[in-house]
Amino acid sequence: MDELRLHYRFLSWRRRIREIREVRAGRQERSRHILVDGDTLSYHGDSGEVGCYVAPRPLTRDNNYFEVSIVDSGVRGTIAVGLVPQSYSLDHQPGWLPDSVAYHADDGKLYSGRAKGRQFGTKCSSGDRIGCGIEPASFEVRTAQVFFTKNGERVGSTVMPRGPEGLFPAVGMHSLGEEVRLHLRAELGTEQDEGAMMVVDSHEDEWGRLHDVRACGTLLEYAGKGKSIVDVGLAQARRPLSPRSHYFEVEIVDPGEKCYIALGLARKDYPKNRHPGWSRGSVAYHADDGKIFHGSGVGDPFGPRCYKGDIMGCGIMFPRDYSLDSEGDSDDPSDTAEVRPKARGVRNVTYLHQEEEEEEEEEEDDGEDTEQEHGGRKVVVFFTRNGKIIGKKEAAVPRGGYFPTVGMLSSGEKVKVDLHPLSG
Repeated sequence: MDELRLHYRFLSWRRRIREIREVRAGRQERSRHILVDGDTLSYHGDSGEVGCYVAPRPLTRDNNYFEVSIVDSGVRGTIAVGLVPQSYSLDHQPGWLPDSVAYHADDGKLYSGRAKGRQFGTKCSSGDRIGCGIEPASFEVRTAQVFFTKNGERVGSTVMPRGPEGLFPAVGMHSLGEEVRLHLRAELGTEQDEGAMMVVDSHEDEWGRLHDVRACGTLLEYAGKGKSIVDVGLAQARRPLSPRSHYFEVEIVDPGEKCYIALGLARKDYPKNRHPGWSRGSVAYHADDGKIFHGSGVGDPFGPRCYKGDIMGCGIMFPRDYSLDSEGDSDDPSDTAEVRPKARGVRNVTYLHQEEEEEEEEEEDDGEDTEQEHGGRKVVVFFTRNGKIIGKKEAAVPRGGYFPTVGMLSSGEKVKVDLHPLSG
């Protein structure tokens, strides 16, 4: 029996080595438990086996986008569309293994290098089209900004490493009856392309201040020395949170040496060499120790630590009658409208302000008093980790509003920021 197992294992390894050699030679596409008939792919397994298809060529600057039309969503609709390395294991759905990413039709989640996804878009079924592409500017660097579409409209984007061999279109299936049509040379419409270019070009315009931080699309990279506590890299959004845009997120792409990454809110004139949360007029959740800092260099236990791949979020639950005009900082009358936020992946955000929390906060020097004296109305600031609320803090909004602020303090730190994750 043992000899038989070894024999089958040996044959499996030989087949695997042969597949890798054939792929590197550029001779064929690869698939397992998927029947390929021209541009039609259909599931050909027993529902306990993952089906995976990998295209023979990677996306390039001249051919940076492809689409998959769902002909039949089958029993469970477990269809995945994304990008993988050249020699990706065909035993796993795209997005489950490192250096791969995929949009999954059955739950609308994005899977990026692990078998646990995060809420990203809506579910897809028969008749829908899922598209995936790489921004043209990404081909000049090693980091790829990958975007996804549904029926020709953008769903969102993410940042991932791109190896020297490139990223290959991939399709995954996992239930009977699933069938798709693959369009490897699909093109986005002119109107969509122009809109996409505007989005890419506008990322840097979203930041009011960048100190010792480099911005590349939605990716922020620490560019400071990282030698002392004054070597803070600070990125502050151009506009404050408002009832219309009340929440933002940060994904830790690279924790760097110490993961001294902080996410929070700060006044517009916040010191550039102070981590968010350390000084008056700010509050922040720190990834390295899971503490919350509120206008003081001493933090309080708050939530779990955060690591590579984790998504930290921060938002404000504004009172229903809240008006930014009272803070003297809004030129947009729509910002004063009453809004019931629809939080994607964040539970019970709408009713946070109705929950009562029995906790007494110690006064820290005169920081809190000064903040209240010069600040506006009190609001509830909440923080999330991987889509789940981990805690909240009552704070007085500084004059001018609370601006999304990200801090970094050790070499190699990189984060991907989404200032409007609940839009669309």
